[in-house]
Formats: sequence, C-alpha cells, structure tokens
Amino acid sequence: MKPERKRQKKFRFCGQFLAKRSLLISLVGLCLVLGIFQLYNSAILYKSSQKPVGAILVLGGSITREIHVSELAKQSPEIPILISHGSLDPCILLIFQRATAPIDKVWLEKCANSTFGNFYFSLPILKEWQVKKVKVVTSATHLPRAIWLAQIMLGSHGIWVDLEIATETKGVPANRESFLVTIADVARGLIWAVVSQFYEPKCTDLIPLSQVNLNDWKTKGFKCERQANLGY
Repeated sequence: MKPERKRQKKFRFCGQFLAKRSLLISLVGLCLVLGIFQLYNSAILYKSSQKPVGAILVLGGSITREIHVSELAKQSPEIPILISHGSLDPCILLIFQRATAPIDKVWLEKCANSTFGNFYFSLPILKEWQVKKVKVVTSATHLPRAIWLAQIMLGSHGIWVDLEIATETKGVPANRESFLVTIADVARGLIWAVVSQFYEPKCTDLIPLSQVNLNDWKTKGFKCERQANLGY
C-alpha cells in the first residue's frame, strides 16, 4: 500500500474514533444532566406531595365529571377549579346551580381538543395560579392515558398529581382508550415535558363560569348529555 493511502486511512480512522468519542461524551453528558434534573425534580415533587390541593383539574369528555366536581366544589369552595374542554358552558352552569355549588372559582378552558391538549393548555394556567398539587378528575374509561400524561407533563414542572375517578352513569360513556393513541400521546408528553421547560402556550379562550349567560344560550338553543337529566 502506498504511503499516501496509509496516511489517508489513518486519518479516516482517527476521525471516526474522535467522532465516536465525542458522541459518547455527549451522550454521557446528556444522561448526567437528565439524571440531575430527575433527582432535583423528584425532591420538588416530594415537597409538593406534602402540600394541600391547590386546584382541581377536570378533563373534558363526559358530563359525569362536571357533576362529580360540582359536589367537590361544595365540599371545598376555596379551591379553584379548571374544567378543560368540558361539556357545553350552559350545561356546566346548570349542573352547578342544581348542586347549589359555588361558581366564583370555576374556570372553563376551551382550547384543548384531546387529552394531550388538556394538559398542554392547563399547565401554564396551573403555574400562573402557583399550584403545586392538583387533583385531576376523570373517568375510569380514560385511564391509564390520563394519569400517565398528568404525571409526565405536570410532574416535569414539579406539580404533584392526585387522581379522582368520577363514576359513570348510564348513557353514553366517555371514549374508551385506544392502546396506540395512548402510546402516541405518552410519546408526545415526554417530548413536551422537555420543550415546555423553555416554551409554554397560552389559551386565549378561558372564561369564568360566572360569566356564562344562560339566557343568551337559551335563545340560541343547546342540548346537554342525557345522563345529566337537566331537561335540555
């Protein structure tokens, strides 16, 4: 083999070795950073778990969840409630009125259109409220995706999650979980747990329940889910 070819081969070998070494160092550094972050976040989560519930987050999908949270509102009127893309506004208002539950601390978030979206848009609101521990209300048919996404997307920001299951009544239940959709959402949640450390969306469609005008809705016409027995 000619000396020139030997030198070229040697240079290629050295270049490949250095590239692999740099990649290995980068991966080790990344794992170290992630490990430190995980330990730090675990300590924050432990502290958060010892605090009282700072807010109740209701995942939309079944009106039974709003019925359930109206009872929680009566038990703990001081805790703010965020209903993420729930039932129609007048239906939620009627549920709270029927339960004689307070509505001054109930907010309706209308931006989300999926379970991922529930946490995507709720996270900045909960952080703005300085919530460290949240009670998530959903249905048994919505598991395990709801709790996994909650723990990943909220937990990555030091928010401890307690789960509350609303009992389904007869009627049309919430959509049952698809394994593939669950896997896809969990993957998106893991990615967003990293991205959301640097960027957060803002929901532009957030209204207090106390501002829902029932008379306006009556003139427009609306229909609530049958299992609520609201007469609309």
